[in-house]
Amino acid sequence: MLWETIKLALRSVRRNALRSFLTLLGIVIGVAAVIAMLTIGSGTTEKVKQDISKLGSNLLTVQAMRPQRGGDTNFTPRPLSNIDVQALVAELENVDAISAAAQRTVRVVYGSDNMSLQVTGTDNEFFVARNWSIVSGREFTESELRGGANVCVIGQTVRSRFFGDGDPTDAAIRVGRMSCRIIGILEAKGTSGFGQDQDAVVMMPLTTFQRRIAGNRDIGQIYIAVKDGASTTQAVANVQNILRDSRRIGPDQEDNFDVRDMTQIADAMTSTTQVMTGMLGALAGVSLLVGGIGIMNIMLVSVTERTREIGIRLAIGAHERHILVQFLVEATVLSLLGGLIGIIIGLSLAGVASLALSIPFVPSVSVMLLAVGFSALIGMVFGFFPALRGARLDPIEALRHE
Repeated sequence: MLWETIKLALRSVRRNALRSFLTLLGIVIGVAAVIAMLTIGSGTTEKVKQDISKLGSNLLTVQAMRPQRGGDTNFTPRPLSNIDVQALVAELENVDAISAAAQRTVRVVYGSDNMSLQVTGTDNEFFVARNWSIVSGREFTESELRGGANVCVIGQTVRSRFFGDGDPTDAAIRVGRMSCRIIGILEAKGTSGFGQDQDAVVMMPLTTFQRRIAGNRDIGQIYIAVKDGASTTQAVANVQNILRDSRRIGPDQEDNFDVRDMTQIADAMTSTTQVMTGMLGALAGVSLLVGGIGIMNIMLVSVTERTREIGIRLAIGAHERHILVQFLVEATVLSLLGGLIGIIIGLSLAGVASLALSIPFVPSVSVMLLAVGFSALIGMVFGFFPALRGARLDPIEALRHE
């Protein structure tokens, strides 16, 4: 019985192909918009997660910060020092790495070519904390770190710009006013979520940077990699306590440093993108309701056009429920067809957007099933009133209808 009803519904759809297409167009647009928006949103969320993970897992960053001093913007914050690093190394538990670093943008020259790059002075712990490996060459030796040797590790952008596909190991580049021998090449990390090329870097021993580039012993950042499974929130509290003690900050004084938990930042950014995705999906879902109203209008017209047919079916013994089911199935079939076409178009749009925006393509089966189910539900809900109206027609009046 149901299969026969479905065949009748499909026959009706084919008989009025243009009208059926225009009817399900609203559903197609609605489902396509929902699928595209949610898929692009999921890809954006995944992109944010990937960018944050490139910075290092369970990463804490410590920077000097000016305390609140009644709005005095001329106050210079007390920089971090080696004493702070030593205190953290001696007292902080449940960490994989603690690395001090200082950074500055410097002109780097090789041959007749040059570029402005971010030069970082640090140690080997930096590569562990930032989850960054060396794909060619080696790390710094202990003697190079202690003695401030003129050696450096370069990023992939620097290698491509100066050396192409060649091996730059043991080649010398000029960093600022000093000559620096290349001993290693970092793995590629690509562009960060803030649009910064993470591979346009040169890294050297911290002591070298302080003596030859910065001209002081200040430390710009301290990177701390917390062990997997350990609480980063507790680690932040421990870091604050250790640094307050090492920097001799009194109980009634504010911190003159800032500790940032990249896990919390990642969660906040992910939550924001998910909320925005939900809002865009909800806005796109409004068009589904508009499509449902279109289905109801067309089904009312269909009932009016087929009044005589309904009268004949009722006269030869059909029950009201048969008429009701027939029109409900027609409305549901229209919605389902629109939903399936909408999924194909929505995924295609999301795929194009993923390529254009350089974000992962993350289709969700659950979202597709939800879209199909919701479109079918809309067909049944908005098709119920026209179906009920047709089922309640008086057979005699229906047979008289011209």
